[in-house]
Amino acid sequence: MNDGFIAPEIDWAVVAPVLVVLGAGVLGVLVEAFVPARARRVTQILLTLAALAGSLVAVVLLWPRVLRDGFAFIVDGTYLLTPFTLGVQAVVAVLAIPGVLVIADRTSSGEDAFAPTAAAVPGTAYEDAARQAGLQQTEIYPLVLFATGGMLLFPATDNLIVLFIALEVLSLPLYVLCATARRRRLLSQEAAFKYFLLGSFASALMLFGIALVYGFAGTVSLETVVLVLQHPELSPLGTMPGLVLTGVLLVLVGLLFKVGAAPFHTWTPDVYQGAPTPVTGFMAACTKAAAVGALVRVLFTLAAGFDDALRGDIVVALWVVAILTMLVGTVAGAVQTDVKRLLAYSSIAHAGFLVVGLVGFSELGARAVVFYLLAYGLATIGAFAVVTLVREQDASGVVLGEATRLAQWAGLGRKAPWLTAAFALFLLSMAGIPLTAGFLAKFGVFQAAVDAGAWPLAVLGVLASAVAVFFYVRVIVLMVLTPPADERAAPEAAGAAAPGAAGAAVRPVEGGGGTAAGVVTAARTAVARATVVVVGSRGPAALAIALCALGVLLVGLLPASVLDLAGEAAKFRP
Repeated sequence: MNDGFIAPEIDWAVVAPVLVVLGAGVLGVLVEAFVPARARRVTQILLTLAALAGSLVAVVLLWPRVLRDGFAFIVDGTYLLTPFTLGVQAVVAVLAIPGVLVIADRTSSGEDAFAPTAAAVPGTAYEDAARQAGLQQTEIYPLVLFATGGMLLFPATDNLIVLFIALEVLSLPLYVLCATARRRRLLSQEAAFKYFLLGSFASALMLFGIALVYGFAGTVSLETVVLVLQHPELSPLGTMPGLVLTGVLLVLVGLLFKVGAAPFHTWTPDVYQGAPTPVTGFMAACTKAAAVGALVRVLFTLAAGFDDALRGDIVVALWVVAILTMLVGTVAGAVQTDVKRLLAYSSIAHAGFLVVGLVGFSELGARAVVFYLLAYGLATIGAFAVVTLVREQDASGVVLGEATRLAQWAGLGRKAPWLTAAFALFLLSMAGIPLTAGFLAKFGVFQAAVDAGAWPLAVLGVLASAVAVFFYVRVIVLMVLTPPADERAAPEAAGAAAPGAAGAAVRPVEGGGGTAAGVVTAARTAVARATVVVVGSRGPAALAIALCALGVLLVGLLPASVLDLAGEAAKFRP
């Protein structure tokens, strides 16, 4: 019965970057079952970091082979490894390592960012008992590995079905991770629900688009779709370009949702704010890199088969998305009063800058995008790592959640100068200030747009960058030049202690039944409740911040080698 079946020959070395991470994720699940609780956390952290390092080593070992041959594939493009794919996989692996370090940090308070039991109803006795028992949510690390495995697979296929599977593999763990915050549990669960709901709609639209592309070409292989576009007589519906155009646009909706581009961005601010801050940083950097890589793979492959009319329609769609995304990110970001929401709208603006580099479907644009993903990812993970260390503290000295209101960051430079300097460096890089990695990244995408004849889009990008500088510099001024809130409140409290006479300090307050001393105590208590402290890192987060800061500076000051590698990566098989 199976005489006609020929088993495909699979070169497992080609899939090594993905297999190492997914295999470690499966092993991490077994660790949860068989390793004692006291050693489970350390085991999971070491396994996760080793898997990411192993994936990066596999990318390095495959690099000479893929550059020599131009590609390596498995089962007719189901898994297609090109220099660009390896470049994106390298960026994802490089960014995932500091991302995991931030996730692993417990800070000097002795607690990590994750609830002891994520499934517990917030505020219940069961949750309190789990917290008092010191339970740890070590399942976080296998989920991170599965999400990373999906990210590595996402840009590595020419098959739309495998592309959809990779999207789900990276998305489902992130939905769970967003709901695991130790504090602000309801906000975290709300963020996870919004992300899941909107992500499901985006996935459904993408799947419908894949169905339309299949109806047009009779295949889900991108290269075969290109062949049908070039020779319409090969398919019964090959003379219906509107069918493939609609299908491609719906596929792009799913990809642009993950990129965080407008008008598919509405989930970004709420999810970034509600999710655990280490997960937000990991998701903002790594997911965006993988999604942009998949977007480039789909667009650049199909561009080889587009006629002038189809190409023009796609370019118009990219122009609209780029302009709208930059506009939303910069205008909305300028009025934010929450640090995490500000970084979320910054992420949206950067998605617009990335789309600007893609409008020409050129190798120069692909090179600029790879470089941009690395520069942006380093600054983003570093910035969110800093946010994890700036906390609120109540009157009894108990450290609470992150102090995310911008007003609370006033005078932070006096409390933690080195941390403030690192955060300022990350913000300046996002703003595109010279001598940082962000400057060269933005210059690259704008240069690619000008080279493609889209100079008005580049001009709009420069103007949007200028507006974005305002809210980045505003935060720096707040941290460095504005005195802390508790210092500003102290004179007010002292003034309340002596309203005009020494004896007034003990005079009863009319209608209050108390004394002015009670007013002073209340004022001081209010100040204490608003206290912002910088907690120390037990190593991982501090190391991640140092690595990201060093990367931003080195890539900005000595970019030649990174630009050369990005140029080598910007090569495609079609």
